[in-house]
Order: sequence, then C-alpha cells, then structure tokens
Amino acid sequence: MTTPDHQSPAPQPPVPAAKDRIYRSPAGLVGGVLLLAIILWLGIDALVKGHGRTPWLALAGLILVVPLVIAFTLRPAVFSGDDRLRVRNPFRVITLPWGEIVSLRSAYSNEVVTKSGAKYQMWAVPVSLRARKRAAQREARAAAAARAAAAGRGGRRSGGFGGGGFGGFGGFGGARDAGDTGPVRAETDKVMDDLRETLARREHEKSAQGEVTVRWAYEVVAPVVAGAVLVAILLAIG
Repeated sequence: MTTPDHQSPAPQPPVPAAKDRIYRSPAGLVGGVLLLAIILWLGIDALVKGHGRTPWLALAGLILVVPLVIAFTLRPAVFSGDDRLRVRNPFRVITLPWGEIVSLRSAYSNEVVTKSGAKYQMWAVPVSLRARKRAAQREARAAAAARAAAAGRGGRRSGGFGGGGFGGFGGFGGARDAGDTGPVRAETDKVMDDLRETLARREHEKSAQGEVTVRWAYEVVAPVVAGAVLVAILLAIG
C-alpha cells in the first residue's frame, strides 16, 4: 500500500510594489500647453508662408524653443516611492534614497537637502507666497468663526435659521472639509508635509539606503544646443 505524496504548497505571487506618488504643478502644465500651442502655430505659419531665410529661422527657433518650454513646464515632476524620492527637473533627474535625505526645506523654493550638504530644488512643487497668504487668511477667518461660535454669537451674526446661518453650507471662502480641524495650508505646503511624513517613516528602512544619483537630461539638452547652433549660424551668414 502506497501513501500519497504530499503536494508542495503553491508558490505565492509576488507582492506588487507600491506605485510612486507623482506631484506636478497644474499651473505649469496648463501654461506649457498654451505656450506650445502658440509657438507651434506661429512657427508652422512661418514655415509655410515665409520667404527666404524665414522658414529656416522658424525651424531653428522651433528646435530651440519647444524643448525649453517642455523642460520648464511639462517635464518637472516629483516621484515619491517607498524607497526613494525622484526629482525630475528641467535638465536633470535626481534620485535620492530616503536614507540620504536630511530635510525637506520650504522657504522661497522647496528643496531637498542631503547628508553631503547638496541641495536640489524641486521645480514641480513651486512655492506660492500668494497661496500661503490666502491660506493664512482662511485660517484666521476660521479661527474667528470658531471663537464666535464658542461664545454663542455665531447664530446672531449669521442671521438666524436655527442658529446655523450660512455656516451649515461651509461659509464663503472657508476652503475646509467637514471634520477637518487642522490648520489651513497651501497646496504645495501640503505636498511638502506628505513628503516629510514619508521621510520620517522610511528614512531608517534598509531598502531606503543607497547613493544619490544625478542624470543629465540629454534628450532635452541636445536639441536645445542644436537649435541654438542653427540660429547662430543663420544669423551669422546674414
């Protein structure tokens, strides 16, 4: 009598890696698309209807300007993963393991500071002093409304309707979700808060260690240099 062989357990499928969170500037994307539309419209019109050297200058100008517009508006992005932060700037891509990052600073620009003292600006997360001012004003209004409600004067100021007034609809310019008791923050400051939270959680993980790498974006630099050389030659030969 034979005993049945024990079947080996089926191999477990690999756990898929978490996708990187991507941060970009909506204003930069919209502005880039509009600029590209205008530049292409003018450039193609000059190519088709121009005479003499005009089509060649238009072509050289397009080769020079289009990559620059893409580099400064559509290209910048910040990718936040479990193990590293990847910053894609106009002409460089910087990969920073969380363990090599000392701090994420916000002043007049948002920067990553590494253990070696190097600083890398994050073009995709620009600082808006105007947005910070609006957020501070909303926070002040929300604090004043909370103090008035605590003192029992919210209903009389709002005009009745059971003491709720317009407060039941969130007020005007409150910009605060229901149940959100935290401070009002500008959008880019919220992004930096998320990145700092990830840094605090992942900086000591073994998989988040390594070296900082910087790669030049030759796919942007090469056409820009070629376009500049063509424009210089065309202007030089008159």
